[in-house]
Amino acid sequence: MSRIDLKNWPILSLLDKDFASEIHTVVVFGSLGNEVLIIDKDGVVYALGSNTSGCLGTGDSHSSLHPVKVEALSHKNVKTFAFGVGPHVLALTGKGEVYSWGHNGYCELGNGSSNQCSTPTKVATSFEDKIIIAVACGSHHSLALTEDGEVYGWGQNTCGQVGSGISTNQNTPRKINSGLTGKKIVQIYCGQTSSMAVTNNGEVYAWGNNSVGQLGIGSYINQLSPQRVTGLVGVVIEKVVCGYSHTMALTDEGDLYVWGGNGYGQLGLGTKSNACQPVKLSIPEMGRICDIAAIHYNHISAVLAEGGKIFMWGQCRGQTVATPIATPLLYLHDVLACYSSPSVMHEPLVLYSEDEMSILDCLRQAFDDPTSSDLTIQVQGKPIHVHKAVLKIRCQYFRSMFQEHWSENNQSVIVHDEFSHDVYKSFLKYLYTDEVDLPPENALELLYLANAYFETQLKRKCVQMIKRGITINNVAFLYKTAIEYSSKELEDFCFKFALNHMTAVIQTSHFSKLDETTLKMFITKAAQAGAFRT
Repeated sequence: MSRIDLKNWPILSLLDKDFASEIHTVVVFGSLGNEVLIIDKDGVVYALGSNTSGCLGTGDSHSSLHPVKVEALSHKNVKTFAFGVGPHVLALTGKGEVYSWGHNGYCELGNGSSNQCSTPTKVATSFEDKIIIAVACGSHHSLALTEDGEVYGWGQNTCGQVGSGISTNQNTPRKINSGLTGKKIVQIYCGQTSSMAVTNNGEVYAWGNNSVGQLGIGSYINQLSPQRVTGLVGVVIEKVVCGYSHTMALTDEGDLYVWGGNGYGQLGLGTKSNACQPVKLSIPEMGRICDIAAIHYNHISAVLAEGGKIFMWGQCRGQTVATPIATPLLYLHDVLACYSSPSVMHEPLVLYSEDEMSILDCLRQAFDDPTSSDLTIQVQGKPIHVHKAVLKIRCQYFRSMFQEHWSENNQSVIVHDEFSHDVYKSFLKYLYTDEVDLPPENALELLYLANAYFETQLKRKCVQMIKRGITINNVAFLYKTAIEYSSKELEDFCFKFALNHMTAVIQTSHFSKLDETTLKMFITKAAQAGAFRT
């Protein structure tokens, strides 16, 4: 994501350009969207804003419009943040350690007290010997997920959101056993006073406040312990997000389910009626959903849909939008910046690209530019203007082609017709930009090309594109293709997808066409995974 997107967040508008160019990760939070935490490229943590409840972590109560170094977190390899409305903040390091600071009136810092803390302090109690891989915050409660798939909760518990089986506040992390025993959790998320968890096989569990059906369990009764969302049985959930009082779940097939509070149209169903169990949101123009976003600070929903389109609905700058509408935006973060109140981030924003007109930008502009190119590659009768030096540097195939002893080394036009024009042009553009600009339906042909040209990194990008387009009907074909092209990642993904939808997959035409060797391999793996146990 380009650093130019920072301009959408008012609190970041005063940042010095040179400082902004060094930002690696940033998160905007606070009741007015006016508090910020920043990690630079060197791992130094900075903060700026109003410093409510000492949430900037600077060890004092001073506010600042300019970045102030957070000494307690700098060079600790902080990977991400989570925050509540107090606000209280959690930081997760690469070593799996959790630090907390800020508001603590409900014991949400997990340090055994209810005293506010302005300096990040390691949460080193119940899970001191555990490696934490994810953290989440509700308004005044906190969750942590271990690498073993265990969930710990602490903080405000008036509605059971900590999952301890009782309704008293929890001042230190406590493992959630009831309801999750024997389950490996891979994702956690919090609403205002509710909690959600997704298992490794796509099941969803919910607990806490259920006053408007935000748990999705078919009732409006609060739950002190995790309960399975049975309305999602039969589908495999990859991701769940929570707004203030509503929930969205994304399946591995790109379908979207919604439930909970709907007073601002945040379910996207065209009404303001709440839903106490999952409802599939079917909007033809959205197509397959790739990613979803919501945050417990507000009542807005956003999705990244097929073709890179961004849709949003719910409470948008004080207005009720009850059905999804397309936006001109490029990223989910922009929806939260431009339309939500307050404008806070649903997750930290990680910045990868450099400032305008970096070397990558120059290369991007040079691609297919006839004024500077020294070689034209003609595909299906259409010219693509490139530079021999770039192709030689980036691709072994072209390095071999342009060896000095090659008799046609100095020719200015080469004809290639083995692949389609759009796919070959996308491949050449990838050599310039390291990006794949191609519709998902062409990903398989690009994978063939990447395999033929020994482009390992491109193969990985193709696999990611193909994974987003996997369906019950094509998974057997893609599984076979993955084996043929030695793509273990795609093979494993297809196998797991097929296993989750076994009954439907074995009835497809592609499954019936599998060769004997591939079929035997699939059945053996499925048996080892327990697919045929009674």
